[in-house]
Amino acid sequence: MEISASGGLEVRITGADVGKRVSVRRMIDDVAEGEKFTDTVGVLTSWDNGVLQITRRTGERVQIAESLLVAGKVVPSAPARRRGPAASYEELARVSARAWRPVESERLGEWELRAASGFTRRANSVLPIGDPGVPLDEALTRVRDWYAARDLPAYIQTATGAEGTQELLCAELEARGWVREVTAELWIGSLAPVGDREAPGVVLSREADDAWLDRYQRKGLSDVALKVLGSGPSVWFATVPGAEGEPPAAIGRCVVDGRWAGFAAVEVDPAHRRQGLATTVMAALARRALDEGASAAWLQVEEENAGARALYAGMGFGAHHAYHHYRWVPDAGAASGTADGGFGAGDPYRSV
Repeated sequence: MEISASGGLEVRITGADVGKRVSVRRMIDDVAEGEKFTDTVGVLTSWDNGVLQITRRTGERVQIAESLLVAGKVVPSAPARRRGPAASYEELARVSARAWRPVESERLGEWELRAASGFTRRANSVLPIGDPGVPLDEALTRVRDWYAARDLPAYIQTATGAEGTQELLCAELEARGWVREVTAELWIGSLAPVGDREAPGVVLSREADDAWLDRYQRKGLSDVALKVLGSGPSVWFATVPGAEGEPPAAIGRCVVDGRWAGFAAVEVDPAHRRQGLATTVMAALARRALDEGASAAWLQVEEENAGARALYAGMGFGAHHAYHHYRWVPDAGAASGTADGGFGAGDPYRSV
């Protein structure tokens, strides 16, 4: 906190600091004796009508009445990770986007509009990196019209929690009636430790065969969905065969892209859980990716998926940033989150 020459705390932020990372201390009411203050760190996304809004790393928004401020200052961007590969948000956003390519895309300035008949939000949302080339309201109108013409809901994928992420855009979307439906995290780690683990009995293929698809949670996939699954610079599918006549005991997917290997669709038969099969699948895919020259790994995991988070943390992965999907909902009260998105519940080891 900022301390004045007289020794007191000072508020050294103003509305002109919107868009910057700040640290504030405020008074709180109705708490135990001695706990009169709380601190909040994040991006200052608005300061209107006497109320500040700060967006934390996770995307959580905290509103604070300026009358409760005790101290505040602008602070440096979040420090870079000290473990695992160094990576920028933009690099990871583009690498992860290439792992789930749409069947149709169009540029709006530097933004990319993506569509794939509704299979996964990632392939059916706007990737808003850079400048759309027109004022925001016009850009959002074009986005809504583009998806409406394809009979798809309009989604925009944003991120928070790293340098160069889109806290301000999130606030602007919410102010215009867009509703955040999904939050997950992108985790990164070194690839070699994953590949060093045992990987017996895993079959690797360039295509998702019928056996692999029998284990995959989304049944009855269209040709478009199969095309998205097979998209990416270098795609591999892993299968641990099940008993004769049964679907595989476990599956996984990996996309190798330069130095990066992206893991997804890691699913284990409920009858075979707690046997290390998720680790086995990832190890086999990691070895293949290492052979192709990759050295770093990424994956996406839902906030509530405690099993997956524990597994990946044990393999050396850690969160890089949170990402969110905002949907245009004319009547925000009607938002139900029922649209297909590729983030369904299910296998606790699933990488979304």
